[in-house]
Order: sequence, then structure tokens, then C-alpha cells
Amino acid sequence: MPRSIIQKDFYRESGKWLSGLQIMTKCINPNLHFIYILRKAQKYRKVPLMSIFWKLILRHYQIKYGYQIYPETEIGEGFYIGHFGALVINPKVKIGKNCNIAQGVTIGQQNRGKNAGVPVIGNEVWIGTNAVIVGGITIGDNVLIAPNAYVNFDVPSHSVVVGNPGTIYHSEAATEGYINHKI
Repeated sequence: MPRSIIQKDFYRESGKWLSGLQIMTKCINPNLHFIYILRKAQKYRKVPLMSIFWKLILRHYQIKYGYQIYPETEIGEGFYIGHFGALVINPKVKIGKNCNIAQGVTIGQQNRGKNAGVPVIGNEVWIGTNAVIVGGITIGDNVLIAPNAYVNFDVPSHSVVVGNPGTIYHSEAATEGYINHKI
């Protein structure tokens, strides 16, 4: 039986496949609740009345939880928000599958200069608390962005980025132990 994207997102939290009822009971967790609402808004983006309904619900929870993530944002399956707290992600950003994002993260647009644009983030990327990722850059697969890092440059796959300004260190096991229950 094929799994829904919501089931894949919720699998990342516990490592267990959940039924619809079990998913609803897990929605007591604000992070999972927001992901559930976000995925519904994404699913019904092109269905006129349902789109309006889910966008209104999403807007309510954006304000309530402090997550600025929009239905237009392309986010792969297995998305995981690690901790409750403010998040800002530009609607044009692309995020791969099995990505973790901690509180205080900003992933945004740069309006001028050689890196004008928005980031494209690969698969299995772990983004630590208060990290800032800006500009028309590419983050590869299996990348760990340390807490408080500032990233406005391309990051190759299998890397760890630390500091402000960020410094890249090669690591084949960059996210090992950081990203659990991959799908």
C-alpha cells in the first residue's frame, strides 16, 4: 500500500507507520500539527474552495506557532521540524526529502549581488538552531549546517558547515546520527 506524504513525515518522528487516527492523536505536538496542516494546504493548492479553506487554517497556525512556511514551498517527503520555535522559509525555496530543521532557522531570498535568488536544499540535510541560509545557492545531499551558521554560498554534498561566516568541512557521515528514521 503506498504511503501518503503525511504518513512519511510522521514516520520521521517515531519510526512507526501510523494510521489516520494515530496521526490525528500525534497532532497534539505543535510541530507535527503544523506539518499536517501544511501538507493539506499543499495537497489542495489547486482545488479552488479547498485551497481557500486550507490556506486560512494554515494562516491561523502560522501565527499561532510562528512558522512562516507556505504551501508554495516545495518540500520533499520526510520533513521534520525538530523543535517548537520561529521558522522563516521563503515560498520559492526547494527542500529535498528527509530534511530536519530546528527552531530559529531562516531560509530566505537574497535580492542583489551574485547570489540573488533562493536556496535549493538537497536530501538528508540537517539544519541547526538559528542557522541562516540565503541566496540563490545549492546545498548538496547529506549536509549538516551547524547551529548559528550563516550560509550564503554553495555547499557540496557530504559536508558540515560551521560558523559565521560559514566554513565547509568534508564528511562522508555528515548527518549520521542526526537524521533518524529515513524513508
